Amino acid sequence: MVALLAKLAPDEGYNLTALPDVRLLRSNRALQRTPVLYDPGIVIVCQGRKIGYWGEATYRYDAQHYLAVAVPVPFTMETDASAEEPLLAIYLHLDFNLAAELMLLIDDLLQVDDQPTAEPKGMYASPMEPRLRQSVLRLLEALESPQESRLLGPALVREIYYRILTGAQGGSMRAALAARGQFGRISRALRTIHGSLGERLDVEQLAAQANMSVPTFHAHFKAVTHTSPMQYLKSTRLHQARLLMARNGYSVARAAAQVGYESGSQFSREFKRLFGRTPTAEVARMKDAFALPPPLEDAVFVSSH
Repeated sequence: MVALLAKLAPDEGYNLTALPDVRLLRSNRALQRTPVLYDPGIVIVCQGRKIGYWGEATYRYDAQHYLAVAVPVPFTMETDASAEEPLLAIYLHLDFNLAAELMLLIDDLLQVDDQPTAEPKGMYASPMEPRLRQSVLRLLEALESPQESRLLGPALVREIYYRILTGAQGGSMRAALAARGQFGRISRALRTIHGSLGERLDVEQLAAQANMSVPTFHAHFKAVTHTSPMQYLKSTRLHQARLLMARNGYSVARAAAQVGYESGSQFSREFKRLFGRTPTAEVARMKDAFALPPPLEDAVFVSSH
């Protein structure tokens, strides 16, 4: 599997495939703790190791563990990799329609109404089960051929979704994606934030939309994201501005204004506080470190890549 993925991902950074929602990652160097914001999706590491730090928890994803992200959450991450033994991973952008279709079938077949409801989780790491590993290998084999990618790829991605949704922590993933109860209200608030980065947003407005008092909204928001609503909004704006500069060539001033900053100096201060570098230095580092592909067409959330 490693040799196959190494061949399919020759360039450092994200390599595109014939399937829009599947990208292959290569990293030839170690990466110290850095802030990231993952779009909902699945990260399957075949070689190397990533460690995520979210709240008080640590998430290790490597050849024995995959990472599943149901809602976009900011956390810090480090990578173990080298030119001799690069990190090689598969990133599957979450197709909410496909997941919803499978969840209906799974709930019907498993008769989940008769079982305890699992606790929804915004993100978790879980062991790579043998059947999931086999499904991933078949997907990589199909990606070698443009014809097989188009003809077999979608069904193989569907199979991987099934393995994850019915895996050891599949109930938590299904509960998160079902977006019911308080978790669902916070999930919808996250969509509002990601869709309104250039607009004025405050906690009172978000709490009212969630039909919660401000203290209750704060508590549930922090339970889901491990951060406060305003810190989440600030982090998301800064991640989006960073992408606009690195991917679209925006100037610092234009990127800051695009995500709602009225003060360029405030933007630069908060950017350096989050990323540890000035906007210009961070964009130069990103361009030097890895290839940055175009954004996913159907993405509804901001991400750090």
